[in-house]
Amino acid sequence: MEQSLAQVPAIAAPGSLSKAVRRLEGVVIPIAALLAGLLAFSLFLLVVGKSPIDFYQLIYKAGFGTSFSWQNTLSRAAPLLLAALCVALPARLGLVIIGGEGAIVLGGVATGAIASLLVNVPALLAIPMMMIAGAIAGALWIGAVGAMRHYRGVNETIASLLMAYIAIAIMNQLVEGPLRDPASLNKPSTLPLAEHLRIGSLPGMDVHWGLAAGIIACVFSWILIEKTSWGFAARIAGGNVRAAQIQGLPVGILIVGFTALGGAFGGLAGMFEVSAVQGTANASIAAGFGYTGILVAFLARQNPLAIIPVAILLGGIEASSGLIQRRMDLPDATVLVMQGFIFLAILISETFYGQFRIFNPDRWRS
Repeated sequence: MEQSLAQVPAIAAPGSLSKAVRRLEGVVIPIAALLAGLLAFSLFLLVVGKSPIDFYQLIYKAGFGTSFSWQNTLSRAAPLLLAALCVALPARLGLVIIGGEGAIVLGGVATGAIASLLVNVPALLAIPMMMIAGAIAGALWIGAVGAMRHYRGVNETIASLLMAYIAIAIMNQLVEGPLRDPASLNKPSTLPLAEHLRIGSLPGMDVHWGLAAGIIACVFSWILIEKTSWGFAARIAGGNVRAAQIQGLPVGILIVGFTALGGAFGGLAGMFEVSAVQGTANASIAAGFGYTGILVAFLARQNPLAIIPVAILLGGIEASSGLIQRRMDLPDATVLVMQGFIFLAILISETFYGQFRIFNPDRWRS
């Protein structure tokens, strides 16, 4: 008995050590890729005759330098949290969904449409109904991508991207047609939301409740993936679909369910953009949050908890674009160029996992 108890640490230690080393690798390599992307972008700035030091100082000042900057950053991070989950959740099953913009747009349109019918409904009932409408719109749209992938073998990456453009076209058709407010002359929009249907700010902050919803969604997603049997089954299916099918796991339900859940979060992002920011559904809800969410999810290694700090970082970068444009005489798209460099570095960094001896558990054990 004593001998068997003595062997427990020796048996448990290698597994614990391997897990710790893998987590260390999952932190170090993305950070290194981020720094490499910033370095490459610095060279780009030098080529166009601008100072990288001034550029990054402006990012810090506009995104994180003051309390006002922080509130602006957090407001921009709120939709990124939900948009990144639209990518991260299906990724656990090996799916690359890049059409979260479609879920955001349709979630916003569904919110604007149903809000016009809830003018006389108390906010306590109306706002949850708006949230449900936005979530259902996004879930059906991205869930359809998962269904096409599983039942018809359609590539989910191409399908989700094409469906994002279709969603934007549907939004334009509805906003400029049957849902248009006759008073919106220069910028076609749905009817403005009633004042009691507008979502306010968090207590003591000039940041809407979408930030809290995004953080709660990230925590919920982490619990779902790491602590439930459904999450475990999803990780099994993501590693080897054929093996999961042999074991009798409901692969089809997992694929459609996780893509639909990711789409629901994307739809919620659109709902908060309409109800807390825009006040109406219009072309402004297609602001590219879905595409930035791809970068957030990849930089976070599809970890829902890691999405939170990464979204805040990217939110701060986006919040600084206006100041950079004014102070450095650079186009507003310069921030998008930097994001492109970072995304390219993240993609290249995928080839380095498992290539460094320092992250080998046997080396640490010895």
